[in-house]
Amino acid sequence: MNSRPMIQATGVTKSIRNGAHCVEILKGINLSIPAGQFVAIMGASGSGKSTLLGLLAGLDAPSSGSIMLDGEEISQLEEDALARLRGRKIGFVFQSYQLIPTLTAEENVLLPMELSGNGEDPGRARELLDHVGLAERRHHYPVQLSGGEQQRVALARAFMVRPPILMADEPTGNLDTANGRHVLDLLLDLNRHEKTTLLLVTHDRDLAANAGRRVLLRDGEIVSDELQAPNE
Repeated sequence: MNSRPMIQATGVTKSIRNGAHCVEILKGINLSIPAGQFVAIMGASGSGKSTLLGLLAGLDAPSSGSIMLDGEEISQLEEDALARLRGRKIGFVFQSYQLIPTLTAEENVLLPMELSGNGEDPGRARELLDHVGLAERRHHYPVQLSGGEQQRVALARAFMVRPPILMADEPTGNLDTANGRHVLDLLLDLNRHEKTTLLLVTHDRDLAANAGRRVLLRDGEIVSDELQAPNE
C-alpha cells in the first residue's frame, strides 16, 4: 500500500517586499495530508490561509521550502510543466466562481478536459451537471444563472478530469445560507463519489465541522492541527 502523502509542505514560507519592508505572510509551514482526507484550513482574515492554498495549488511559488503533490515536487517547476500538473492533479473551486462568460454551463464544465489536451467528454460533463441539478440548464450562459447555480457549475467543472485533489477557497462565501448549504452538500457528495483529497479554506465553523481534520492558522503559522469526527 502506498503511504506517500498526497500533499506535503515542508518549511514553506511566503514573504513580499513592501518598499523597504519585508512582510512575512507564511512562516515555516509543515503540513502532510494523506490521500482521501478532508481538511478544513481555518483562520481569521490575514492569517495566510488563502495564500497557503494558492501555494499548495501551484498558483504561486513559495519564498522558500518544498511543496509536493502526489510525489511530485512543484516548487521549482517551470510554468508550462506546472500548468500541466495542475490540469492533471487539481480541481479548484473559487469563491467568485470564475466561469467564462462567453461559454455555456456545459462548455465551462468541459474546459479543463480541453485544456489538458484529452479532447472532450460531453457525457461526463452532462453527468456532472445532472449530479448538481443543472442538466436542464446546460445551454445557459453564466449571466443567465443565479450565484448558487454558477457555483454548482464551478463544482462540476472542478471534478471534470477526476483530479486526485480538490481545493476550494471559501466556496460558499458569496452565497446566502440556503444556497451555501446546498453547494456544500453537493461538494461533499461529489467528493465522496469521486474519492478525492479535499482542502477547504473557510472561516465558517459550520463548514469546517464537516471535515475530518481542522488546521488553524494565525499570523502565518499553524497553531492547531486536529483530527475530528465530521458532522454527517
